[in-house]
Amino acid sequence: MSEELTVWIEQKLCTGDGLCTQYAPDVFEFGDDDLAYVKGSDQVLLTLHGARAEVPGDLRDDVIDAADGCPGNCIHVVRASDDVEVAGPDAD
Repeated sequence: MSEELTVWIEQKLCTGDGLCTQYAPDVFEFGDDDLAYVKGSDQVLLTLHGARAEVPGDLRDDVIDAADGCPGNCIHVVRASDDVEVAGPDAD
């Protein structure tokens, strides 16, 4: 898969398990509320509900693995071109 991807976290489903931060610490980080959030390209935590971050090409597999392994099933990885979910709760 070589297309550009974005990722976002549905915080209301986040269990705070931290698996995502282990898979891709450059993309995911905990906020002050002990929930996971995505980080922008400048490494700033994006705390607005539904905020999306670009998935760096070299971290694509790690981000997809984080979405697939998330116990809260709250990580959404979507194609930037058409917004189709490729990993996460709404992926086919």
